[in-house]
Amino acid sequence: MRKLGEHAVVMGGSIAGLVTARVLSEHYRRVTVMDRDVLPLDARHRKGVPQGLHLHGLLARGREVLETLLPGLTEELVAQGALKGDMLADCLFGIEGVFLHQSPSGLTNLSMSRPLLEAHVRRRVMELGNVRILEGCQVLSPTFDARLGRVTGVEFDAAGNRQVLTGDLVVDATGRGSHFPRWLEAFGFDVPVAEKVDVGISYTTRLYRRRPHHAGGKSAILVKAGAPDYRFGAVLAQEDDRWIVTLGGYLGDAAPLDDKGFLAFARTLPAREIADILIDAEPLSPFRAFRFPASVRRRYEKVTRFPYGYLIVGDALCSFNPAHGQGMTAAVLEAKALGECLAAGEDGLARRFFGAAARIIDIPWRITVGSDLANPRVEGPRTLMGRFFNWYLDKLYRAGAHDPMLAKRLIEVINLMAPPAVLLAPKLALRVLRGNLSSPSIADAVVFEEKSRTPTSNQIFDPA
Repeated sequence: MRKLGEHAVVMGGSIAGLVTARVLSEHYRRVTVMDRDVLPLDARHRKGVPQGLHLHGLLARGREVLETLLPGLTEELVAQGALKGDMLADCLFGIEGVFLHQSPSGLTNLSMSRPLLEAHVRRRVMELGNVRILEGCQVLSPTFDARLGRVTGVEFDAAGNRQVLTGDLVVDATGRGSHFPRWLEAFGFDVPVAEKVDVGISYTTRLYRRRPHHAGGKSAILVKAGAPDYRFGAVLAQEDDRWIVTLGGYLGDAAPLDDKGFLAFARTLPAREIADILIDAEPLSPFRAFRFPASVRRRYEKVTRFPYGYLIVGDALCSFNPAHGQGMTAAVLEAKALGECLAAGEDGLARRFFGAAARIIDIPWRITVGSDLANPRVEGPRTLMGRFFNWYLDKLYRAGAHDPMLAKRLIEVINLMAPPAVLLAPKLALRVLRGNLSSPSIADAVVFEEKSRTPTSNQIFDPA
């Protein structure tokens, strides 16, 4: 394949940066990934990924595309302890005490820790002969040639020494804290419009020993409550016979950092499966808290003037509410789209890539924001269509508790394997109607006997 340039630079060595480097390696003779951390050789947490200690989910579409970029990765991860199963048959998706009907979906669920996934992706990318990682360096700013109107490299600090790394293309994968909007303004360009939804997500995570009798052998439990709390809980099997358990809520509603309070919070969820695990599970870590203020999407595709030689990917482009588990999958899909754009040449690269990325982001953004706005305390524009869709999803979910076809279609949409529009197909809508006419009542659902309030309906729970 003809190379587009001599050198590409990726700022940020997390999942988004690594998969971007993998794609760039086909189009540039050399690729350098820069990261401020000294990266571990094994599956250990690192400072630069503060959320790495918490639950992460890779959606089925993300795993599928990641496998095409790094063939054999799935089985390598399974060999290192990741659990491979079916996204529906081996997982409990619950809301208001009603779980989606469990039957094979044909979608692969891969359960593991974030450090395990990142370590193996990093190793595979580093095995490419033309990719290197520059560790322990702090990015200061891109270097910009005003005459050419292009970014020419990156200025960085390494052990107190300021240096410049030149590149034909620089890709920003530094995450939601990216400084590029400020740099863009300094270079004389317009700053993109940012869409923001303040969710104030707070959650608490702890690791536990996983026992064979826990969760009936399932590899994941995902539960979301409706009014008045809108709390959520998630349990995911990990390597080394561990559970990772995350409990949280909106607008500062955090699970306590102690055994009694953590269990009590789990018991407020409209299904008892998570609390049942906590009652007798052996803790393997301290409690850890995390705060996420807002989902932010920067509309670079709408900027009319943009410097040559620079792109943005991952959370620097769009940072999703992590409770919906879409960030890693979106980054992988963006890398795939970048590869397709590069295959068509450099002309209009930024315009073409940002347009493609916007189309990728549109669906998970609508799912995330639509779900968050079901909570009346979350501020944001509520359209008539959005209100209808949330109402419809609630009905679909309840019918999906006993209709395997509806459950499968819903899981396909959640995992970005199908567009949300398929859920509104006439034949599907008719099944939803019939399913609600014959749906079991809340009283017949799996709920805690000791709950003091009656659950109310809410819309779909998107996996963490």
